[in-house]
Amino acid sequence: MVEEFSLKVQIQSEIKKRDICVLGGTGFVGRHLVNQLVKQGCRVRLLTRNRERYRDLLVWPGVEMVEANIHDAQVLHKYFEGCGAVINLAAILNEKRHGDFHIVHVDLPRKVIQACLAQGVKRLLHMSALNANVRGLSHYLRSKGEGEGLVHSSSTQGLQVISFRPSVIFGPDDHLFNRFAQILKLFPVVPVPCAAARFAPIFVGDVVHCFMVALQEHAAIGHRYDLCGPKSYTMQQLMEYTAQVLGLQRPVIGLGNVSSRLMASMMEFLPGKPLTRDNYLSMQTDSVCQGEFPAIFGTQRTALEAVVPVYLGHRDQRARYYDYRRMAGRD
Repeated sequence: MVEEFSLKVQIQSEIKKRDICVLGGTGFVGRHLVNQLVKQGCRVRLLTRNRERYRDLLVWPGVEMVEANIHDAQVLHKYFEGCGAVINLAAILNEKRHGDFHIVHVDLPRKVIQACLAQGVKRLLHMSALNANVRGLSHYLRSKGEGEGLVHSSSTQGLQVISFRPSVIFGPDDHLFNRFAQILKLFPVVPVPCAAARFAPIFVGDVVHCFMVALQEHAAIGHRYDLCGPKSYTMQQLMEYTAQVLGLQRPVIGLGNVSSRLMASMMEFLPGKPLTRDNYLSMQTDSVCQGEFPAIFGTQRTALEAVVPVYLGHRDQRARYYDYRRMAGRD
């Protein structure tokens, strides 16, 4: 399901004349972004490791879906040819094997840069993460910080780079409130690790808006944009709000640091790794923005209270099917 939202940005005709290649376009944010690109009449080249798994995207006008290994440098060189822009959304939250963070968040951006420069791609939009820093507390944040630094270093070679550093992102088919809903429905009592950790959730439609603006605004080039929603919440508040939306009476018990770390140590061995020690370390730094929302994107942002009840309150059989897939580690 793709949530409709108002988008005032109109992509200019010169951008539409050349393909936009998207990595990670079959994921949560990617599907929303690709949907808006095709609505604007853009031609989108979408690279995916499993074309048949995302057959529903094949019917979208203007989308060329290619089954390819994005970690193969030759593949990137081949499919970046003729593209005016590349958007890299590829990311993972947990490692299946040690080193996966480095492969996806560092090695891949390096290959993307090289292919962009070789094929004459003008603009690269890169998805980073709030608090990404080479000195971050978690492997996730350190690898994100290293990858972000790499893409911006390429600007000295003429590549027009813009990166985005969002807090947690919510919207239909998200991995935030939908995951909370799964937990609340399964357990009569819900312990909340890192209950005091703060987040400023931002609506996927607002993130997409920022990407669309950045595709054409010259003033955006070279910037690293922190993206947050209009309000911040603790982890416990977000879980309690989800229970309220679902109409479930559940005791929600906040855990302290010691209990949270212990819980993460156990849960990282469960299918789908619902919580890991690296996740725990990431949450030791609040995921909130320190400054104002970037003025270049406008100031109006969507409150989660205006959107979450819509998609959590109207869950159908297909949505439940995707819940099971996520819990089994299939998505």
